[in-house]
Amino acid sequence: MTLTSLLSQFTPADAAALAFLFIGWTALVRYIEHPPKHNPSVTVLMARIRRDWMKAMVTRSPRIVDSNVIDSLRQSTSFFASTSMIAIGGGVALLGDAERLAGFANDLTLETSRSVIEAKLVLVILLVANAFLKFVWANRVFGYCSIMIASVPNDPDTPGAYRRALQAAEINITAARSFNRGLQSVYFAIAALAWLAGAAALVLAVVVTLAMMWRREFASASRRAIWVAVREAPREKEEAGAAAPAPRL
Repeated sequence: MTLTSLLSQFTPADAAALAFLFIGWTALVRYIEHPPKHNPSVTVLMARIRRDWMKAMVTRSPRIVDSNVIDSLRQSTSFFASTSMIAIGGGVALLGDAERLAGFANDLTLETSRSVIEAKLVLVILLVANAFLKFVWANRVFGYCSIMIASVPNDPDTPGAYRRALQAAEINITAARSFNRGLQSVYFAIAALAWLAGAAALVLAVVVTLAMMWRREFASASRRAIWVAVREAPREKEEAGAAAPAPRL
């Protein structure tokens, strides 16, 4: 079957639903990573906390807590990368049994062909493959971060100690961004499975996915707690500074 004949089996509604998936995904990710200043997302708030973490690490000795946190982050990325590989294998296995899925769809009065089912499964596999690549890269960048942490001087009075710590924080933020994008790709891969039931089901699944992602980034209980912690951090520093004895002149 040629590409032209395959595309002819999709309706304008399918094309519109697919465009809605990618446009909605791109727009929301852009909004999450670059939100308005008065309403920061969890991603932006956590970036601030990661910088605070690296600055606090300079004066912490030994740095067992820091190494344990980095190890935990790398284990998370490894878990999701392994899970993505399993999902890719399952998707490829389904491609070999697309005839049964087509028969199931026809039983539900969703007239479709095996080639259309296969094309929709390929989309899901590609989204999961994208997530796998993001998780693998996040794992590697967290490894870079651990090396950067090891290079931060133990003495905070060493010239460049805090600058190196902030450089490690930026590496950490980059790894977290890649990890988040991998999770987002998984979310939309699950939403894309609804395309097997038709364009309307895909649009509904994308709307639910977008709403869930927005809520977790801007309206969840965890976001409120993180936002309070970030807002109170400067006051804590001011209170600590006010409580400290005045320097002798």
